[in-house]
Amino acid sequence: MTAESFRADGILRSAGSRERYGLLDVLGVAAVVLDSDGRIVFWSAPAEELFGYSAEEALGAYAARLFVHEADLDLMKALFADVMATGANWAGSFPIRHKDGGTRLVEFRNMRLLDHLGDVYALGIAADHDTLQRVETDLALSERLVSQSPIGLSIKGTDLRYLTVNPALERINGIPAEACIGRTVRDILPNLNVDAIEAALHGVLETGRPIIDRYTVGRTPADPDHDHAWSVSYFRLEDSGGRVLGVAGAFVDVTERHRATLEAERAHKRLALIAEASARVGTTLDVDRTARELAEVTVPGLADVAAVDVLDSVLSCHPGAHTGGPALLRTLALVAGHPTDATRAADVPGELAAYAADRLVSECVHTARPVLVAHVTDRDLTRIARAPEAVAPLARAGMHSYLAVPLIARGEVLGALDLKRVRNPQPFGEDDVVLAGELAARAAVSIDNARWFQCVRNTAVTLQRSLLPEEPPRLAGLEVATRYRPAHAAGEVGGDWFDAIALGDGRTVLVVGDVMGSGIDAAATMGRLRTAARTLADLDFDPAQVLQHLDRTAGGLEHYIATCLYAVYDPGRGECRLANAGHLPPVLVRGGGPPRLLDLPTGAPLGVGGVTFLSSTVGLAPGDLLVLYTDGLVETRHDAIDDRLDVLLGLLLGLLDGPDRSLEDLCDRLLDALCAPDGRDDATLLIARTLGTD
Repeated sequence: MTAESFRADGILRSAGSRERYGLLDVLGVAAVVLDSDGRIVFWSAPAEELFGYSAEEALGAYAARLFVHEADLDLMKALFADVMATGANWAGSFPIRHKDGGTRLVEFRNMRLLDHLGDVYALGIAADHDTLQRVETDLALSERLVSQSPIGLSIKGTDLRYLTVNPALERINGIPAEACIGRTVRDILPNLNVDAIEAALHGVLETGRPIIDRYTVGRTPADPDHDHAWSVSYFRLEDSGGRVLGVAGAFVDVTERHRATLEAERAHKRLALIAEASARVGTTLDVDRTARELAEVTVPGLADVAAVDVLDSVLSCHPGAHTGGPALLRTLALVAGHPTDATRAADVPGELAAYAADRLVSECVHTARPVLVAHVTDRDLTRIARAPEAVAPLARAGMHSYLAVPLIARGEVLGALDLKRVRNPQPFGEDDVVLAGELAARAAVSIDNARWFQCVRNTAVTLQRSLLPEEPPRLAGLEVATRYRPAHAAGEVGGDWFDAIALGDGRTVLVVGDVMGSGIDAAATMGRLRTAARTLADLDFDPAQVLQHLDRTAGGLEHYIATCLYAVYDPGRGECRLANAGHLPPVLVRGGGPPRLLDLPTGAPLGVGGVTFLSSTVGLAPGDLLVLYTDGLVETRHDAIDDRLDVLLGLLLGLLDGPDRSLEDLCDRLLDALCAPDGRDDATLLIARTLGTD
């Protein structure tokens, strides 16, 4: 290597530098040359520090007289003569006399020198014995620590090539040290995240800031089939003068701790998912919404695509055993975390599908046990797809893992939760089976509650609709439009009713009522009161008398009470007689005038008993409107009833201030504007328009 290359590497230093760069500087090695007579002819700067004499004092002096004790002169002369005569090298420790008068033990290496003239000299290389011994001990200790350390250790040069690899790191990597020296991490461990490792090493070299306990996960030749985790620390190496020598690394295998951490994280995510499901699933007594909530809570935390399939017999409220044969299922919910062909291969939500007995979802429903296919094959696809033509889209989507768990509530199989993984690279495992089963079990109870509620509600609605007139009859001097809208929220169907009864003398009875309570009993009570009102109408009683009789009827109906507004319109007289039993006031709209609430005496609801009802008479001209309704049209949970009645009047004013509207259109617009889609109470509306007498 030339001097220029030394300079390029930054190794050459100025002669006057006092900085310590290497081992020789640490040892303070001194060089002394004696001629054949024993006179000092060369004296190095470290010799001055070691012996205490300056070059002016030492050069030309006899070495034996300068720093050898009287007692050691003979030994020293014998050793000197032997080196000069035979050329044998001599090494050992020798006590010398320091200039300050003290004695120091010095380690010597002596040898004979011969110049080109044939003259003979003796060269002595000397270092402080204690310093040398300390360095030797430190080196030995360092070597033992590195070689016997259970922690993997390496040293890389500034070019990031290996200089040293200890046995522990050989075992960790599965690569012998001789195969590592002179090579880079990229050369020997390509399966690790080499880019990140090299970036970290460069950062440590450039900044000097160490990296402590950084996780690295990957595979090495020591165990190429499994991931391992290591805690890695890097720190920069410098000599005593601050020159950067390279970077050292320490590696500890923490695979077990890493796996335990991952398992704890997975357990935390499972608990979080269960907690989320508890809060989100079953918020309403609606089967479709509950199924969708279940599907949504599983994506993407558990699956990429989720479907909730429910047996058609369950939805029809005809439960039965499922022991074999095709399974008739309806997909109530289908949710995907991203656009994928897997959704196109699934059944259309709401449509009925027959699954053959060999299909995996049928197996899940028939056996009431989970079905897990961790690694899906082409043969498995034919048992997962809804039909043969759906196999190809599932394959294109990249579905690689499948899981179906039964929906079981109160010992009955309701259907299955169908899960697929497409983008998530991990296959379903036993932990996923347990988690999916927990979610399905919780959701199944909500689905079961919802479907029974739906069945009971449908029965009540059917009963109630059967007790209401299908369409108003042809009436003398009146045009009538009616609407009934059942509740759609968690509450059951109520007992609202309306009626328009034509009397034999051309008069018309108009009735609206509301049985307090809900369900089939309320609907049945409504039917009894409506029948009683029709019977009393034929007896030509005054409205107040009719309410008196209805009050006694309601009193015997298992503590049910009801509100009612009873009106009789006489087109010949152009007047309407009305009586009110705790009901909201009707609205009167006179031709060209603003809507207003009729101020009627308000009696107690029917069924209270012992209350007197009063009748009032209101004149009606052709074109006047009378609007009768139940509280479900106007009441909300958060608004005062007076404010809602003002809203009703304002809507009527706006709807009537324009082109003539049919009563049917007016009913629809009022219901749409005032009733929420998920209203908690049913609503009844009856609008009558007076006509000119023929």
